[in-house]
Formats: sequence, structure tokens, C-alpha cells
Amino acid sequence: MMKRWIERIGLRLWKMRPQTQLPDSESEELIRIVNLCKVYDTGTMKVVGLRNINLSIRRGEFVAIMGQSGSGKSTFMNILGCLDRPVIGHYYLDGIDISEMDEDQLSFIRNKKIGFVFQSFNLISRTTARENVELPMTYAHVPKKEREERAVKLLERVGLGARTEHMPNEMSGGQRQRVAIARALANDPPLILADEPTGNLDTASSIEIMELFSALHREGATVVVVTHEEDIAAFTQRIIRFRDGQIISDEKNEAQERKAEEKGRTS
Repeated sequence: MMKRWIERIGLRLWKMRPQTQLPDSESEELIRIVNLCKVYDTGTMKVVGLRNINLSIRRGEFVAIMGQSGSGKSTFMNILGCLDRPVIGHYYLDGIDISEMDEDQLSFIRNKKIGFVFQSFNLISRTTARENVELPMTYAHVPKKEREERAVKLLERVGLGARTEHMPNEMSGGQRQRVAIARALANDPPLILADEPTGNLDTASSIEIMELFSALHREGATVVVVTHEEDIAAFTQRIIRFRDGQIISDEKNEAQERKAEEKGRTS
């Protein structure tokens, strides 16, 4: 029954896709936001969370979303992560307009298109690192042997090959976040969305995690990091700043661009 449900949802999503396939190119838009607004109705008044947002993010970009509390960045993150919908406007993710999707469709998109990394790790405490990484693949009905093998490879990729059978409470905060990143990569999603991923880490661990995101970006991953910390945003190649529900600046990180150019010349 579950298998038929997944197939039915998948068919519905397939029908919504553009008739032509998107080219596999870093210059192609992965995210496109058009005239997006979000309004919360509290019962006594309406509160504008986001107003008239327009932007695009290409495949392979490494982007920071910045802003203080109340700026709208968390509301925007929830929409990017398909955890909420805009009231007005459109959000296209990998060519699919998610604005009018129902909850089943949004759940399918979250599993297939987005890898989440949270500030609090969100690992299951009584399962091993490998089993935590397997979880998204379990929901996607990947066969047991295949998901076990992939989970081990992903943990090796984030530097935890010797920790596959360890429980979260046997690991440091930085190691737990590495498990969370491996889990985010489980279904090979086009988008990695990280919400304050270093918020519970010390400085050394924070640098290690951001260097890992940088490595994933160099390998071609699209990474969006939501943060309020300038030193974390400094790792990215583009910084989008929010204030009062609006984008106030969208700039390239010139320091990172120079670093990339220098690395390219010496490699």
C-alpha cells in the first residue's frame, strides 16, 4: 500500500514537471523565487513575514542567508525547505512550482530534493550513525543492503568511517553534525539547506563543518546556509541579507572569489 502511495505521488510530481528536461549545468537555476510574500494571520491582525521577494540560485552555488531575529530569514528558510508555502508568488525548486502543492507532495519533495542540516543535529539517539544516515533512504524505499552500503560511504566521505556503529552520545558535537551532513546527502538531493549549522559548536568545530560544506560545494553541491554569524557567512560565495521581511542586499563574496581564483592558479 505504501509503495503504491509513493508511486502515485511520484506520478503526480512527474506530471507537474516541465516537458523538457533541465540541463545538467551549474549555470541553470535550481531555485527561482518570483514575487513571493508571506503573511501570518494572528486572528487580531495580519503580520507580514516576507514581502515581494525575487531571487534565483544557480546549481552549484554556495549561499548564505543572513539577518537578525525577526528579519524574515527563518520564514524564508521554511519556504525554501518546503516546510511552509508563500501566500502570494511562486517558488520553483528544480523546475517544480511548489507553491500550490499539498502536504503529501511537499513531503515527497523534501525527501527527494532537499537535504536538511539543523542546529540541534536532530539525530535519533538510540540508533547508530549509520542507521541515522540510512533513515531518509528508508523513507525513499531504498533496499536495505544498498542503503547500508551508501550510508557507510557517506560517513567515510565526511571523515567518520571509523564511527559508523557509534551512537550519537558517543560523539562530539562536530562529529554529530558530520553525521547530520551525511544524512542530508543520503538521497543525493540537488539542494543542501543548513539552518544555523554551527550554532551549537565551538569555534574549531564550526570551522571544520564550514570547510566540509566548502568541500561539498567544490564537488558541485548547491549549499544554502542560514546564519546570523558573519564569520560563518564568510565561507560562502554569495551573501543575501534580510531585514523587515525584505532583501536589502545580495552580493558576491569577493574574498572567497579571490581565494578560489588563487587556488585555481596554483593547482
